[in-house]
Amino acid sequence: MIQVFKSINFDWLGRRRLFIGISVFLMLAGLGSAMFRQLKNPDGAFNLGVDFKGGTVVTTKFNRPTTAEAIRETLARQGLADATIQGVTDRSDTFLIKLPLEGAAGEQSQTEVELGRKRVRDALNTIGPEREAYEILGTEAVGAVAGAQLRNKAIAVTLAALVGMLVYIAFRFEWTYGAAAVIAVFHDVLVTLGFFSIFQWEVSLTVIAALLTLVGASVNDTIVVFDRVRENRRLHRRDSLYKITNDSINQTLSRTVITQGLIILSVLAMVIFGGDVLRGFSLALLIGTIVGTYSSIAVASPIMVWWEQRIEAANKATALGAAPVTTRSPRAGSSKVKAEPLSARAEKHPRGAV
Repeated sequence: MIQVFKSINFDWLGRRRLFIGISVFLMLAGLGSAMFRQLKNPDGAFNLGVDFKGGTVVTTKFNRPTTAEAIRETLARQGLADATIQGVTDRSDTFLIKLPLEGAAGEQSQTEVELGRKRVRDALNTIGPEREAYEILGTEAVGAVAGAQLRNKAIAVTLAALVGMLVYIAFRFEWTYGAAAVIAVFHDVLVTLGFFSIFQWEVSLTVIAALLTLVGASVNDTIVVFDRVRENRRLHRRDSLYKITNDSINQTLSRTVITQGLIILSVLAMVIFGGDVLRGFSLALLIGTIVGTYSSIAVASPIMVWWEQRIEAANKATALGAAPVTTRSPRAGSSKVKAEPLSARAEKHPRGAV
C-alpha cells in the first residue's frame, strides 16, 4: 500500500479540546445563522428550491442545439435569474425550467402557473418564435404541500440511515463505537447545513442526495479507524486505549489522505466546471467530505475514547465496591471469607476507633 506518511507519531487526542472547540464553533455559527434568518426572513432559515418551496415547472423542447447555461443566460436577461434549469436524461433537447413560488406558501394557483408559463415564453421568444425555435410541452405546479412532504421524507430518510448505521456498528464493534460514529455523522450534516444557511446556497433534492452520500462516506472513514483500533487492542493488550487510538489514527492516516484527497479533487472539479445545475450538489459534497474526514479523526475518536474510559472507570468502581474482605472466625487458627462491600466495612470500623 502507498504510504504518504511514514513513522508518524502525532498526538491527535492530546489536541482534542482544540478540535472539539472548532466543531462547536462551526455548529453554533450555523445554528446562529439559521435562527437569525428564521426570525428576519419569513421564507425560513434556508434558501429552499422549487422542490421544497413550491413553484412552476415548464417542460420545454428546443428545436436547435442548446445548453442549460445558454438557457439560463437567456432567462436571466429577461429578469428570471432565479430560474433553475435541469436537463432530461434521455432527451438532450428537452429541459425543465423551474420558477420559484412568487406568493406566500400555500397560495400556488392556476393563475400563477399560467403567469410562469407566459414569463418563460416571453423570455424564450428572444431567441426565436415558438414552434420554430422551441416548444413548451407542459406546465405543472409543485405546491407547498408537496414541498413539505418532500422535506419531511428527506429528514426521515436521513434519520433512518443514522439509526441503521448505529445498529450495524454496535453489532460489529461496540455500542460506544456506533454512538461515536453517529454523533460524528450528525456533526457533519449540521456543519454542512450551517454553511448553506450562512451563504444562502439553494437547498434542493440534489443537496439532500449529497447529504445522504455524505452520511455513507463519512461513516466509512470512521469505521476504518475504529477497525484498526479493534485490531490494535487485541495485539497490544497492555497499552492504554489513548495510545492505541492515537497509533491507529496515525497508521490509517495515509489511507485517509489518499482516498479522501482524491474524492475532494473530484468534487472540486464538479464545483468549478459543473455549472449551476450541479452547484448545490457539489458544494454539499465538497464541504461534507472535508468536514467528514476531519470528524472521523477529531470528533468520533475522542468521543469513543472518552466514553470507553467512563465505562471502564464505572466498572472498576463497581468492582471495588463489591470486593470481598477476609474476617476472622471466633475459633482460633481459622478464617473465612465473607463478601462484604467496602462501604459497609468502613461504617463498622470507622477510622480512629479502638
